[in-house]
Amino acid sequence: MDLKLINDSGQPATTLSAPDALFACEYNEALVHQVVIAYQANARSGTRAQKGRGQINKSHKKPWAQKGTGRARAGQANSPLWRGGGKIFPSSPDENFSHKVNRKMFRAGMASILSQLVREDRLSVVEQLAVDAPKTKLLVGKMKSLGLIGTVLVVTDKMDDNVMLSSRNLSDVLVLEARRVDPVSLVRFDHVLLTKAALAQFEEVLA
Repeated sequence: MDLKLINDSGQPATTLSAPDALFACEYNEALVHQVVIAYQANARSGTRAQKGRGQINKSHKKPWAQKGTGRARAGQANSPLWRGGGKIFPSSPDENFSHKVNRKMFRAGMASILSQLVREDRLSVVEQLAVDAPKTKLLVGKMKSLGLIGTVLVVTDKMDDNVMLSSRNLSDVLVLEARRVDPVSLVRFDHVLLTKAALAQFEEVLA
């Protein structure tokens, strides 16, 4: 599989050889969905808590007589059917939301996403990405010169301080190292910009 290596003007300068197993595999929608949902679920933390009927501080006395009042029968005021009563299935702080995804499935899902990005012409490769100073304006100009309009995920082999600091004020640009790229980010952004060194890391980790 040959990927286009673009220059500073966003024009294709040459091509790079990339493994077909990573950038030319078939799109498996079911697998991508499973990998994305698992990643989002594993990021959740069980911090919410609700009270069951045994934890509600109300009287356990029967509110009124069983018969003769014309009302529906009631046993306790902490009933889940009553306002202020306990929950039937309360959420607990130690609730586990994690999904298990095998390493082989994760790699196949990432490869499927990357291959689809190539087919949709949403993935670009540059020799390197750098700005002279940590200024947002410089990075914005760099993205425009590369012809990247919309949200952009920048993937580098190692974090450059100037690029990282320049991107912090931009809501539509995210800079990540190749080893920290996740399936949700790959799917969420309109364009993915890889450096040549980051591409080599992808081949090493996922191929």
